[in-house]
Amino acid sequence: MWRYGFLLLILFLYCSDKSVYVSDTFRITDHSIIQNPARAEIQSAHEILSTYKSAYRAPTRNVITFKFSINGLDNERYPGEDHVAFIEPVNGKFTSDIYHFGKPDPESVEIKFEDYSSYLAEDTEVTIRVDMNEVLTAFRTQGFFTTYEGNSIPADDFEGLYIAGGVYPLTWEFTALQKHPEYKMSDPDQDGIYEITLLFPKFRQEEDRGGEPKIWKLTERIESYPQYQSPLPLITALHALSLEEMVLDIRDDGAFMAGAKWPGIWTRDVSYSILLSLAFINPEASKKSLIAKVKNNRIVQDTGTGGSWPISSDRMTWALAAWEVYLFTGDADWLRYSYEVIKNSVDADLYTVFDKSTHLYFGESSFLDWREQTYPRWMDPKDIYGSLNLGTNAVHQHTLEIVAMMADLLGYDSGKYSQMASDVKQAINDRLWIADRGYYGQYLYGRHFKTLSPRSETLGEALCVLFDIADGQQAESIVATMPLLEYGPACIYPQIPSIPPYHNDAIWPFVAGYWTWASAKVKNYPAVEHGLASIYRPAALFLTNKENMVATTGDYLGTETNSDRQLWSVAANLATIYRIIYGMQFTPEGLFLNPFVPPAYAGDHVLSNFTYREAILNIRIMGYGDEIDSTFIDGQFTGEPFISANLMGEHDVLIKLTNKIRDDRTITVVENMISPKTPDLSIDENELRWTPIEAAVKYVVFKNGVRRYELSADTYDYRVETDQFAEYQLMAVDKDGVQSFLSQPVSVIPESDRMIIEPIELAEKGENAIAGHEGRAYIEMSKHENRIITFSVSIRWPGKYAIDFRYANGSGPINTDNKCAIRSLFIDDRRSAAFVFPQRGSGIWDDWGYSNSRVIDLDAGTHRFTLKFTESDENMNVDENTALLDHMRLIMVTAMNR
Repeated sequence: MWRYGFLLLILFLYCSDKSVYVSDTFRITDHSIIQNPARAEIQSAHEILSTYKSAYRAPTRNVITFKFSINGLDNERYPGEDHVAFIEPVNGKFTSDIYHFGKPDPESVEIKFEDYSSYLAEDTEVTIRVDMNEVLTAFRTQGFFTTYEGNSIPADDFEGLYIAGGVYPLTWEFTALQKHPEYKMSDPDQDGIYEITLLFPKFRQEEDRGGEPKIWKLTERIESYPQYQSPLPLITALHALSLEEMVLDIRDDGAFMAGAKWPGIWTRDVSYSILLSLAFINPEASKKSLIAKVKNNRIVQDTGTGGSWPISSDRMTWALAAWEVYLFTGDADWLRYSYEVIKNSVDADLYTVFDKSTHLYFGESSFLDWREQTYPRWMDPKDIYGSLNLGTNAVHQHTLEIVAMMADLLGYDSGKYSQMASDVKQAINDRLWIADRGYYGQYLYGRHFKTLSPRSETLGEALCVLFDIADGQQAESIVATMPLLEYGPACIYPQIPSIPPYHNDAIWPFVAGYWTWASAKVKNYPAVEHGLASIYRPAALFLTNKENMVATTGDYLGTETNSDRQLWSVAANLATIYRIIYGMQFTPEGLFLNPFVPPAYAGDHVLSNFTYREAILNIRIMGYGDEIDSTFIDGQFTGEPFISANLMGEHDVLIKLTNKIRDDRTITVVENMISPKTPDLSIDENELRWTPIEAAVKYVVFKNGVRRYELSADTYDYRVETDQFAEYQLMAVDKDGVQSFLSQPVSVIPESDRMIIEPIELAEKGENAIAGHEGRAYIEMSKHENRIITFSVSIRWPGKYAIDFRYANGSGPINTDNKCAIRSLFIDDRRSAAFVFPQRGSGIWDDWGYSNSRVIDLDAGTHRFTLKFTESDENMNVDENTALLDHMRLIMVTAMNR
């Protein structure tokens, strides 16, 4: 009976709803989202009904990731330091090796990259086993067990062991584990070996709901936060839903968690969220979250590629958030505290992350931190460190501006940071801008020579607009020309082949939030309407602010991992009101209101109970457009929509818009495209060779980072000269002009131009216990041993020399943790460059490779090279900063007077 009534209601509303946005596959009205056959319908300001059901049948990979959990908490290993297993079923069953709680995977567990592309051939009963004897012994002998974070779990509080994971039927939602007995492990033999058996289906499909719709209904108390009423009931309800999800994302300690599945605090997640909207919706939780990400008076870079900072260097997002908190609160104590933290972190980055030759910052793309999701597969952590990324540099540039503004407010000298901010801004525009495309490139990448990737990177593009790195003409061009997809702006474009959706081939609402904010800044109505739709459609249909969705389908299933009420998605939904509709801009002097209301959103927008410093504001906007006709505060006409930071008490603000728009702005909505595969280039004597790329219509040879030769699609080799150093790469281009990544560089190195130099201390301190080193021995360098290692170098010809070091680092896995080793190189007692020695595998000390390479000018003669551990080389772990050093390599790249 309810179905008949519901269908009549849909029919009535379909005919009476006012269209707000229409695309080829979905329509937004003032009351609903229609994406046939699904519909989300507003029942009231605090209730939404949705019939959306994902049609995606997700195949289950053979590789599963998981963690063990005492009492249902995320307390086994560092975030991102997961266990893995490769399921090889026999007659539909698989039993794992025995893992050890808190320890790396058993040596027998070896996962190859290609394993991640294989899937279960049948439904499989999987039994996972873990040895808990170390924990149980600690309970018996000490009365407690100490976790990796140093927290104690009393023996009497031990309620059970659970398993969490990223492949269905497992879940990463730790907060829900204790509510689900199917995730609780048992010790059937009472030998300390816990186990669990779960059915992993060949395909996972969303559970059948019998055709009944889902309903979101407000249950949390949100009346203490700003209340918003839109002329579109849909937006009113989504604001309430997002406020509730923000409340649910507040941890017991008062800080923000990353999302329903991620109870931890992540620097970039919380920082981007705070800047979007949370600084002025919940400043106290924002402060607590930021304080939690400070260690030794420096900003924490979360665990990540190669052992965290400086491979990843976007921790400076913290500065953007901290400054916004100050602008909103005017808290002088917070200003002093955050200035010291930011300045310390900026100064550390100047030694280790800043590249003086380009005036740009090294480090992984901000937030795009899953290696092959946005980089070619040949790039390992040292290559990723050496990349110069758009979004990351936008963050660093604005951080320099912020620390300079903070210094001015506190009466300190700001000149150094102001000049650096100007230099980085100029470098971004000189080195990353692509004039014939009208937007910035993704990053500079390579080895000894860097080339600009022409992919667009949406977050970086948006930040350059918002931070005024792009001038007015550039900003308008970016928003008009950067490729967009029907369901929203993809993280990157075009997509990478054979990489499943996550950052690649995906849309993230928080990125759409920044993009839409930037679009409003340049007054591009089509871009704002498209951006708002990309945020509102999924939130209403999914009844939560999911972290991401597949770019092609707009579905929340099909990405590598996803979560409900993801904090930065929540913040983006809220930002559509505060940053776009109301155009809030906070300054030390006060709050500016620059409303941007598309015609489809015209009407009365009422925001009440908005607390700003000592004032409570009730702000009403009438009409549409981006030009203000008149502004009234408490009924009195005022010249501009400005709220002084000194205003106190409750006040009513009325802004009337002119009901005029600019109709000359456009956007570029395209079909999703996938680039050709990256060529696999090799060199044999004096010939470059490669395997044909199916989609290629031509190949382009790059020499020393410069485009040199175009070759036809039926060419598979190319003769090169070998009498001097050269670095070659190959690009494939398809019929649409879409370019592949450049291949891994291959080098021609005359034997006379290459030098292998062993440390002077080798004879005295060398070791031979670990295999794989090429020299007589190796030296272990740590914070306490061999802090200074010296080399004597005789240079015959002056010129540019590429310098790197052969090393091993088994302190942690390649994809996470925080034990990247760092050292500073001094040449003739002058500091020259920073070198990073990323992790290469947990407990794997016989896997040798080279550090990052730096090209340095050297004069003829004998030089003293000194590799030192200095204060600026402190990594995020602090306690462990260790690598094994084999030798130093010098390659003459260019010679003078030879």
